[in-house]
Amino acid sequence: MTKTTGKINRRGFLAGSVAGLGALHITLTGPARAAGFPERPITVVVMYSAGGGTDTVMRKLAEEMANAKGWKVDVINKPGAVGGVATQYVAAAPSDGYTVLGGANYNRFVRVLGHVDLVPWEEWVQFKAGNAIASWSVRKDSPFQTFQDVIEAAKADPGKISISTSGTGGVWHELALIVANLAGVSLKYVPYKGGKPATLAGLQGETDIAGGGLHEHIDLIRAGELRNLCQTSTEDIALKDGTILPSIGTILPESRKFLPVGATYNFIMKRDVPAEILQEVADAFFAAASSQGFKDLLESKYLQPEIKMGEEADREAALMETITVDIFNKNQEAIGATLKTAEELGLPAPEDFDAWWPPQGYKKPPIK
Repeated sequence: MTKTTGKINRRGFLAGSVAGLGALHITLTGPARAAGFPERPITVVVMYSAGGGTDTVMRKLAEEMANAKGWKVDVINKPGAVGGVATQYVAAAPSDGYTVLGGANYNRFVRVLGHVDLVPWEEWVQFKAGNAIASWSVRKDSPFQTFQDVIEAAKADPGKISISTSGTGGVWHELALIVANLAGVSLKYVPYKGGKPATLAGLQGETDIAGGGLHEHIDLIRAGELRNLCQTSTEDIALKDGTILPSIGTILPESRKFLPVGATYNFIMKRDVPAEILQEVADAFFAAASSQGFKDLLESKYLQPEIKMGEEADREAALMETITVDIFNKNQEAIGATLKTAEELGLPAPEDFDAWWPPQGYKKPPIK
C-alpha cells in the first residue's frame, strides 16, 4: 500500500465556515491600478453556495487579487442549476470586465443539462487556479466502516444507500457515478446546493454517505466527526495522526487509470470583454493564484495548485465537457434530466478528442 503524507499532494478541506458569507468586500493596499481599470469594484459571482469549496477558493483568489493590484473586489453567491443561475447572471451583465464568474469545473455541466447554451471554451475565457479530489465519507456512528461495507450493502439492496451531491449533474454527482459504476453498484443520489450542505447532509444523517470533495470533509475527518471511505487521488493519504484515507485505486485497482479525478477552480469571463481588460484581469489572476497566501490555503486543504490560461485552459475545458457529456448520456436515468448529446453540442467522442482539437473556427483567447 502506497501512502502520502500531508506534505505531499496536499489537497483538503475548505472550511465549512467562511467569514462574511454574504457579499465580501475587500480593499487592500497594492500597486497602482493600470490605465483606469478598474474604476469601481469588480464583482465575482460564485456559482455555488457560501461556505463550500468553490466559494472559499474564489474568496481567497479575490483577496489575493486585491492584495496584488490594490483593487476592490466584491464576492456574491448565486447558486442553482449546477452553475446555470450564476452563468446566466454574468452572461447578462455588460461585457466590461466588472463581472466575473467564480466557477468550477470549467462550467462544463450547463450545456449538457440545457441550462445555458454558451460554449465554455469558445464564448468564455477560462482561468484555472487548482484542482480538488472527490471523497466519500460517513458520520462517526455509521454502520459502514469501509468502502467495501457500502458495496456489499448496495449490492444487497440496489438503490437504497444514499449519497449526497453538490447538485444533480454536478462534479461530485459525476464522480460518484464513476465510482459506483466501477464498483458495480446502484446508489440513491440526493442533490444539495453546494458542497457545504452536501457535507452537512451526510454529517447529520440525511444521507448514508457524504459525497463531495476531500477539502470539504477533511476538517470533520480530523475532528473524528466523519470517517473517510475513499478518495480519488492516485495514492492513499496518511494524516498526521495516522489515519489513512484510502485511494479508490487501492480498493478498486481497475480505477487507477482514471486517477486522479476531481474538480477544478476557475475564474471565467465573457469572451467579448475588451482584450486589454481581459489581459489586465489575467495578470491579476496570475498574481493571485501564484501568491504565497493562496498556495498556503491549497496546501493546508489538500488542494493542488495548477494555473492554466489561454488555449491550454480552453483545451482542458473542451476535453472535460466531452467526457462529462459521454458519462451523463450513458447514465441518463441517474441524472434524471433531458440531456443534450455530443452531436447536438458539436463534441466528439472522448476517444476522438485529440484528433478533433482544435475544432474548426476555434480562436485562442486574446491573453498572454
